[in-house]
Amino acid sequence: MKAKVGDRLVLESAQLGKPRRIGIIVGLHHADGSPPYDVRWLDQEHPTMVFPGPDARVEHHQDVPAKSS
Repeated sequence: MKAKVGDRLVLESAQLGKPRRIGIIVGLHHADGSPPYDVRWLDQEHPTMVFPGPDARVEHHQDVPAKSS
């Protein structure tokens, strides 16, 4: 898994009925883009360090669909 600042990290819920979590990667700890990442979750104000597991995926900034107005 490789990411850049501005990419989205999506964590699918392992529990039935719980929503996925989506965050924006705001910091990297390795120059090659490997984990861990500093992520600001859309439902929180403060970033957290995340070591993504098998239920996570990166949506690269250019791959994220733009919002329509």
